[in-house]
Amino acid sequence: MGKTSNTSLDSVVTDFILLGLSHPPRLRILLFLVFFIIYILTQLGNLLILLTVWADPKLHTRPMYILLGVLSFLDMWLSSVIVPRIILNFTPASKRIPFGGCVAQLYFFHFLGSTQCFLYTLMAYDRYLAICQPLHYPMLMNGRLCTILVAGAWVAGSIHGSIQATLTFRLPYCGPNQVDYFICDIPAVLRLACADTTVNERVTFVDIGVVAASCFMLILLSYANIVHAILQIHTADGRRRAFSTCGSHLTVVTVYYVPCTFIYLRAGSKSPLDGAVAVFYTVVTPFLNPLIYTLRNQEVKSALKRLASGR
Repeated sequence: MGKTSNTSLDSVVTDFILLGLSHPPRLRILLFLVFFIIYILTQLGNLLILLTVWADPKLHTRPMYILLGVLSFLDMWLSSVIVPRIILNFTPASKRIPFGGCVAQLYFFHFLGSTQCFLYTLMAYDRYLAICQPLHYPMLMNGRLCTILVAGAWVAGSIHGSIQATLTFRLPYCGPNQVDYFICDIPAVLRLACADTTVNERVTFVDIGVVAASCFMLILLSYANIVHAILQIHTADGRRRAFSTCGSHLTVVTVYYVPCTFIYLRAGSKSPLDGAVAVFYTVVTPFLNPLIYTLRNQEVKSALKRLASGR
């Protein structure tokens, strides 16, 4: 049990214990190495994308690659909020996290996660304008407007994270303090509250549901128009390049949204698959993003070659 401070009526939890991912003890070292390597490769891969976009004059003035650079920056921070705590659970170190640390982790997780959600929508809108409105694209999406939209996504993400953290930790927590999860997240923490959580569960369902569903529908609408426009392209090479550019984004969006839907849109439910599903979009997606965008994007590959050759 966690440390508590006595009040006149009951005890107040001052820290939590993260139980982490369920795993056979014999696999502890292997899992430690796997997650450690994934974390290092995630940081290096996204840093490489960020540096490539920043250093290459052909990329850092174009909205598509500004958004890609921001996505890499987000992936680095989101991974840093989640993965070190997972790695720690495979070591003999204490699994305790202070109450304030739990609040901060939940806030930054939802702040960065929702900002990423908004960013994926902006990336889809950018591709829609580039493919469906090519003649007007420079006027409709320029560097200044892209910067404003990205700033708006960060602000909206911060507001979303603040709402979720405030609603979750306004409830009393008087024990037990063992979080049956690998991070402090809403469903797992709410199970420990010493009060009725019905309102929280409904607000979480509506808030996250509205954000995720709205962004996802806008992305699908953008790509429905994109596919229609691509089919009008007469050359096979033009269609291939357009599908290649959009395919990488669609792959990432699918990997991100499907697990999120499974976790958060089942208010009050608990599944043994939750941990494994959550690892997919919190750990695997930031790791795969540099690979997906590098391997499927010829301009990024060309920029990497120029960067490697010192040009």
